[in-house]
Amino acid sequence: MSLRLPDCDSLKEKRSVIGTLSSALRSKLGVAVAEVDHQDLHRRATLGVAAVADGTYHVRRVLQSVERRAECHPGVEVLDTQVELFSPEE
Repeated sequence: MSLRLPDCDSLKEKRSVIGTLSSALRSKLGVAVAEVDHQDLHRRATLGVAAVADGTYHVRRVLQSVERRAECHPGVEVLDTQVELFSPEE
């Protein structure tokens, strides 16, 4: 998920916003979250989010909830999302 953080003027502010968002996603939706790109830019972030379930329907619902929560999070604009699903057969 690519994010823009228009109100962040420092990496410290960015860490606060991303930390709060990541923590909320982990606790409310049970997903794993990591910042995977743009660590050195204070107004951009790319988060990797992982969810595990017994069916793709449930995973898609969880990831849609992740996107909605990110869109509603103060100081965060979602620029783009990309979903990749993996099954046991792969």
